[in-house]
Amino acid sequence: MIRIPEETSTRKKLKTPRAAAIAGILFSMLLMASLILIRFSVPDSPSVPGEWINDPILFSRIIIALNIIPFSGIAFLWFIGVVRDLIGEQEDRFFSTVFLGSGLIFVAMLFASAGLAGGLLSIFAADSRPQLSSDVLLYSRAITYSILYVYAMKMAGVFMISTATVGLRTEVVPRWLGWLGYFFAALLLLSISYWELMTLLFPLWILLLSIYILIQNYRHKLPDSFRR
Repeated sequence: MIRIPEETSTRKKLKTPRAAAIAGILFSMLLMASLILIRFSVPDSPSVPGEWINDPILFSRIIIALNIIPFSGIAFLWFIGVVRDLIGEQEDRFFSTVFLGSGLIFVAMLFASAGLAGGLLSIFAADSRPQLSSDVLLYSRAITYSILYVYAMKMAGVFMISTATVGLRTEVVPRWLGWLGYFFAALLLLSISYWELMTLLFPLWILLLSIYILIQNYRHKLPDSFRR
C-alpha cells in the first residue's frame, strides 16, 4: 500500500487565508506610505524648477519612498500567489489569467517607474554629477508619472475587477466590498488625467479585502475549501 505523505506544516501555513491577509496588509501599508511620501515631497506643478531636489529633507524622503517600493512589490506578489492557492479548484481560467497578468504587469510598471526615478536621483546624488537641464528633469518626471499614475494604475483597476469578480463568484468577498472594488476600478480606468491621491484607492481596497479575510479567518466563517 502506497503511503501518501502528509503536507508539511510549512505548506499548510502557506495555504491559510491569514498569509494572504498579512501580505495584502503589508503591501497596502508600504505602497500607501511610499505614495504619500512622494506626494508631499515633489512639487505639484512640473514647471517648478529642479532646485527642490537639492533640499536634503525632500531628497531623503523620496529616496526612502523609492526604497520602500520593492518591498511592497514583493508583498504584492506573495498576496497574488496565496490568493490563487486559496481559490484552488474554484479558479476560473479566464479571470485567473486576467488576475495574474494584470498583477504582474502592475508590479513591473511599479518597479520601472521607481527605477527610472531612482536613476535620475542617483545622478544628482553623485559627487561629480553633471548639470542636467530643466527639460531633462521635466521629461524624466513626465515618463515616471505616466508609467506609475496612468499605466500602472490602469492595470491596478483591471486587477481589482478580476479579483472582485472571482471573489463574488466564489462568495469569499462580500457584495459591498466587491462593488466597492468595481467602483474604485472604474475611477482608475476612466480617469483621463492622473491625480496622485487617487492612486491610494488601489492599496486601500487591498487593505480592506485583507482585513476582511483576516477577520473571517479568525471567526472561522470561510468556506471549507478556503479553510485549509
